[in-house]
Amino acid sequence: MKDPYRYCPVCGRALEPVREDGRSRLGCRGCGFIRYRNPFPAAGILVTDEAGRVLLVKRKHDPFQGLWTLPAGFVEHGEDIRETALRELEEETGLVALIGDVYAVESCRDDPRGDTILIVYRARVSGGELRAGDDAEEAAYFPPEQLPSIAFACQRRVLERVAGQRR
Repeated sequence: MKDPYRYCPVCGRALEPVREDGRSRLGCRGCGFIRYRNPFPAAGILVTDEAGRVLLVKRKHDPFQGLWTLPAGFVEHGEDIRETALRELEEETGLVALIGDVYAVESCRDDPRGDTILIVYRARVSGGELRAGDDAEEAAYFPPEQLPSIAFACQRRVLERVAGQRR
């Protein structure tokens, strides 16, 4: 994705390529501002049922509309990452859960909106009723060995780990 920043947010001068720490970045030769393109933090939930099936949601919107993902989303400013994971679960599936340990941390580089760091937590459902909500078209459980098409490579890696642990 091309960087949308063209001007310095501090002084308004045009940003230019600069070398810093061995990397090419955009910077301002007037005030010294450096534009760092850091990945976006995201959180997801790994919920399994009694049969070991994994809860997934089918994406209602692009990117990757119609493909499946773990319930997950971007961390909002001022939001704890665990709150993000639980919020996304409830918004996308109608379920409420008790959050557990971190299951996986993955770098995601195939999202057209930008690079992401995904933190996936285990969780145990404690309430609610399964239904597709928010930006999910469907919500369903799948055996880890028989998954539908998964949207993001980082989530495919997480789900391959789940399937491997069941063997």
